[in-house]
Amino acid sequence: MVLQSSQIEEFRGHFRGDVLLPGDNGYESARKIWNGMFDRRPGIIARCVGTSDVIHAVNFARENSLLIAVKAGGHNSAGNAVCDDGIMIDLSLMRRVNVDPKNKTARVDAGALLGDLDHETQLYGLAVSGGGIVSHTGVGGLTLGGGFGWISRRHGLAIDNLISAEVVTADGKLLTASADENPDLFWGLRGGGGNFGIVTSFQFRCVELGPQIYSGLIIKKFEHAKRYMQFHRDFVRGLPDEMTVWMVVRHAPPLPFLPQDVHGKMVVIIPFVWLGDEAEGARLIQPIRDATPSHGEAIGMNSWVAWQSGFDGLVEHGARNYWKSHHLRELSDGCIDRVIEFADSMPSDEIEVFIPHMEGAPSRVPDTATAFAHRKTPFLLNIHTRWRKTQDDEPCLAWARDFHQVTEPFAQGVYVNFLSDEGEDRVKAAYTPEVWDRLVELKKKYDPNNLYRMNQNIKPA
Repeated sequence: MVLQSSQIEEFRGHFRGDVLLPGDNGYESARKIWNGMFDRRPGIIARCVGTSDVIHAVNFARENSLLIAVKAGGHNSAGNAVCDDGIMIDLSLMRRVNVDPKNKTARVDAGALLGDLDHETQLYGLAVSGGGIVSHTGVGGLTLGGGFGWISRRHGLAIDNLISAEVVTADGKLLTASADENPDLFWGLRGGGGNFGIVTSFQFRCVELGPQIYSGLIIKKFEHAKRYMQFHRDFVRGLPDEMTVWMVVRHAPPLPFLPQDVHGKMVVIIPFVWLGDEAEGARLIQPIRDATPSHGEAIGMNSWVAWQSGFDGLVEHGARNYWKSHHLRELSDGCIDRVIEFADSMPSDEIEVFIPHMEGAPSRVPDTATAFAHRKTPFLLNIHTRWRKTQDDEPCLAWARDFHQVTEPFAQGVYVNFLSDEGEDRVKAAYTPEVWDRLVELKKKYDPNNLYRMNQNIKPA
């Protein structure tokens, strides 16, 4: 639909934030998102500064039949934060975090980034569990899909620590979703993504943490990858919830503690976080150090805020990204063989194969308590394909899709936040049939015309 200038001026007259059109100052930077694969041009960008702006933008979009894209952190692989020709409802100016240290809660605006949340909560020695691993990730999108991080094995997913949310529904109403108010909506928001409304603020429970945590990186030699992975899959499952140990297969970045001749070589990186006494943490990870030879390590007491942003440089904005992912029923020998096989043929030095160990507290929440359905799978596999040049699109995409296909026999569903644009059947794989049917009914109730469809979409049909 082509908007008339009079319609836009009327919209501007009721809007407190910035309304940007193509050619306006700030338009080009506002339309950019993390994934450089997407170069879309919205017809109008509504940069909200408060909830009333969001309501006004939703009503304007609905009345003028505009496609809506919602940008918070803009970090999702699928590029859903930006659309062509419609309206981008940009929440990125709404970044306040208000901490209540007495009750150990935090009220978080929809556009806040993980770094905003960490800096404000750490003023009081607190943190929100499930808050991701990259500081420029948006809290909103992360939470609505589930949200896991370094301390979620001990303290639960982001959705397990969500107390309430303020939601603008498709009809422009502002609702509170909590265990007591609109509990069906609260259930669906916790794992169902942005299908049911635009969340303008979240209230979370906090946990005591930091400011220093025992953590580090151990860089294993790739020639022993199979032996290490066989050890890893069994060892980490016996660790206490306070210990989180992940695995990343990639070319070695230029880490200062690695010899220069290791930079760029294929390695297995073992990052970990321990929530406890340093000596006990060192004892628990010693078998990892001993399992196979290492190139180097950096281990010690680290600032929580610094640790949370320590991986930002590997995933900065602007590169081309494509993710394919599974929950893994097991990290079997066959799966390990496929990981090593495809690691040997990576078409870009920036690709990483991310295999976090899950379980812990989230696995003890009933499968239907929230819309996050796959709680008991022990591992995830995220094939994070990343490159710079458009001429490399074809080999990088083909490599990721082939890798994903050969690991399907070991899979059980997918984490919705790790989906690219893969179609409805793949979205359904993020949920069990029982949860999916319930989500469809919820969509019929809160968004019967599918106004919010630039997401991992659940159709009201």
